[in-house]
Amino acid sequence: MKKALTILFATALFFFASGNLRAQSIISDTIRNDGTRIVHVKPEGVCSVNIEIHIRRNRITFLEYTKGCNGNAKGIAALVEGMKVKEVIRKLEGIQCGKRPTSCPDQLARALKMIYGKKE
Repeated sequence: MKKALTILFATALFFFASGNLRAQSIISDTIRNDGTRIVHVKPEGVCSVNIEIHIRRNRITFLEYTKGCNGNAKGIAALVEGMKVKEVIRKLEGIQCGKRPTSCPDQLARALKMIYGKKE
């Protein structure tokens, strides 16, 4: 009985954790006449529900998170504006939020890698 409960608990834990690590998805991806690429990404495993990213000439020109920690999201946006995409990925990739295996900054890095087709 103890072994069965252990297996059941481990299985439940696996499904709970894998649900928090689902892949992101691109909701929309458009390019304006001025060459600015606007991408909306649905992050996973964090409080925010959308990341809007504007990229022009390989630099972040605008960033906005929907929901989540408002002050932190605005801080991230202010810090990455004007930065090259590759530098944003390098600085933010792997950051965790508490005990979560990801964070809003990490989700941005993952989104940028996904947009540019880079492997994690």
